[in-house]
Amino acid sequence: MTRSLKVAVIGAGVAGLVAARELQRESLQVVVFEKSHQLGGTWAYDARVESDLLGIDPNRDVVHSSLYKSLKTNLPRELMSFTDFKFDEKVYGGPGMYAGHEEVLKFLNDFARHFELIGLIRFNTLVTRVEVVDLDITDFVVESNTDGVNYVEVFDAVVVCTGRNTQPRLATDIPGIKTWPRKQMHSHNYRVPEPFRDQIVVVIGNGPSAVDISREIAMVAKEVHMSSRSPLVKVAKSDKFNNMWQHSKINCVSEDGWITFQDGFSIDADIILHCTGYKLHLPFLRINGIVSVEDKRIGPLYKHVFPPRLAPRLAFTFPFIIMECQSRWIAHALSAKVSLPSEDEMLSDVLKYYEEMKEKGLPEHSTHQLGFQLDYIDWMWAQTGMVMEKNIRNMIEYWIYCLMTAGIDGYMDLFSQKYGI
Repeated sequence: MTRSLKVAVIGAGVAGLVAARELQRESLQVVVFEKSHQLGGTWAYDARVESDLLGIDPNRDVVHSSLYKSLKTNLPRELMSFTDFKFDEKVYGGPGMYAGHEEVLKFLNDFARHFELIGLIRFNTLVTRVEVVDLDITDFVVESNTDGVNYVEVFDAVVVCTGRNTQPRLATDIPGIKTWPRKQMHSHNYRVPEPFRDQIVVVIGNGPSAVDISREIAMVAKEVHMSSRSPLVKVAKSDKFNNMWQHSKINCVSEDGWITFQDGFSIDADIILHCTGYKLHLPFLRINGIVSVEDKRIGPLYKHVFPPRLAPRLAFTFPFIIMECQSRWIAHALSAKVSLPSEDEMLSDVLKYYEEMKEKGLPEHSTHQLGFQLDYIDWMWAQTGMVMEKNIRNMIEYWIYCLMTAGIDGYMDLFSQKYGI
């Protein structure tokens, strides 16, 4: 009788819970490592902020969650569901199609209880090392720390499901910003708008969080000035707030507090808020350079999941819409239900993808932005015979259309006009 593989899952957020469920279904021995006292990962709201508001100090006490108090999802409940556990069928008290973070956490706790996953989780346990045992790469050493006590164990496979939103990515390339004497912070440490009352705030970034936080801050701030490096941005005063403006990229910041934008406007600001995303941070990985982590690219990864040389023993998962089918593919590969291409074939596929990115002018940090690549979604679902419901497929297609048509500022409203309240 073949021995059941022992698999370490790092992280008990959404990805870790789904991976554990799929691995358990294949009768694999699963241990989930979670550094917090509760499951949920980034969806477990923490009112604390870090002592270093920019997240630069490596010795700071890291707060894992980046949630702010008012945050709602930017995906409808239907697209945050699983094939056999629907978010939109649950009643958690929140109105509308976009759930608050409290509802998401309740949903994840219900998911974990329903599939009996909680007993697999080691809470308050930080993974400090994942290392290849030998050149044959048949085992991994996993070192962890629980309440000050170190443990070293050997696993047959590791699935990395740690969050992507803990290590801030800063706009350090702006002339003068490193020596600007006034307050700066990253959105990772934003919780409520009150500290911005009567302040003149410059927000760097134009993603969903930048737009959402800027609108919230504008309710109490004296002025809010958003800055984007996108050449497509429309420089204008907001049509929703009398005290909010959209500007182009910042040209420079001065030691006297003044900030000058490339559109020619200047402002004497009180605070700079970086809504500039995150770096991937996997300090526990020690696998002899076989996998590298640069900014937001983990590589090389075949289909964004398996490092060719370590497949299928080491795997990674990515966002909501595809993490269930990715996890099932990983579980089926480890249980020998599906076969992977050769190492050379997988590596060739990765290099081809990188070359296509270059030809399209896409930056490396967008490597794993997969949520709306329909060809990839279809391919991934097909690997284990999963079938996407027609209404879900239609919603994904329309969601992409809304994003392309209305942009970050209006895509949720446009989507809601057809599907929501």
